Amino acid sequence: MENCRISTGLWFSEKYSEDAVFSIRAVRQHCAVQSKYQSIEVYESPEFGRFLIIDGIMMLTERDEFIYHEMITHVPMAVHPNVKNVLVIGGGDGGTLRELSRYKGIESIDIVEIDEEVIKVCKEFIPKTACGFNDPRVNVYIEDGIKFVAGCKDKYDLIIVDSTDPIGPPGEGLFTLEFYKNCHDALRADGIMVNQHGGPFYEVDIGQMKRSHERIYKVFPISLVYQANIPTYASGIWMFGFASKKYHPIRDMRKDWVGFEIKTDYYNPSLHIGAFYLPTYVERMLKECES
Repeated sequence: MENCRISTGLWFSEKYSEDAVFSIRAVRQHCAVQSKYQSIEVYESPEFGRFLIIDGIMMLTERDEFIYHEMITHVPMAVHPNVKNVLVIGGGDGGTLRELSRYKGIESIDIVEIDEEVIKVCKEFIPKTACGFNDPRVNVYIEDGIKFVAGCKDKYDLIIVDSTDPIGPPGEGLFTLEFYKNCHDALRADGIMVNQHGGPFYEVDIGQMKRSHERIYKVFPISLVYQANIPTYASGIWMFGFASKKYHPIRDMRKDWVGFEIKTDYYNPSLHIGAFYLPTYVERMLKECES
């Protein structure tokens, strides 16, 4: 099944299956760019503010992007006791960088984005997330994240794979067993990797979720999945993978995280724990991948 954009007047629609479509009314299109890798569009919606579309798939909206970016960032940061060096693969909208920049103890944040046009578009049209690029600790590399991480050994405390869906050249290589092995090797002895894991409801998303978990489970000694409720993502539930060489996301959770005094709108320590308690049908699918 191919996700695609359906233009009907001022409505943007994303096709979840042959029988399900999600639509948002737009009042204007701010930009439409065809890069070397993908199509990039930004629209304005009365309900969700500006929203970013890549290859016909919803990436973020101004109204609910904070949920995704807080959950992909603060969960690992509330577990690892001493993150100094971070690698973000993808994440050209800057939202993950924005959340990481709240931690004064981080010394360097490397971001590898294959498509410079994504960064340019977001800096111009979605400054709410692109402000993350303003932190002086951020180092931007415009290159293939797969090749980049393959050349790193024992370098990072945290790797965040903030990728598009595994459709087409920019995204599909970020969900392979070889890639996860290279991420493992790029981490220090107590490193953590977090990635967006797909959704647990529509068939195309379930396949992504199960493949990701099956491969990561083979590589990392600790491999768990957690969830967040994101209104504009397929089915409203989205999964994240937590993979670690040493730290368990609940047993080793930092009790001093509140001391950072970081203002969040979705994440909190109680929700951190609850996010790892998954619906039974999701647990069942993940268990099938582990056998």
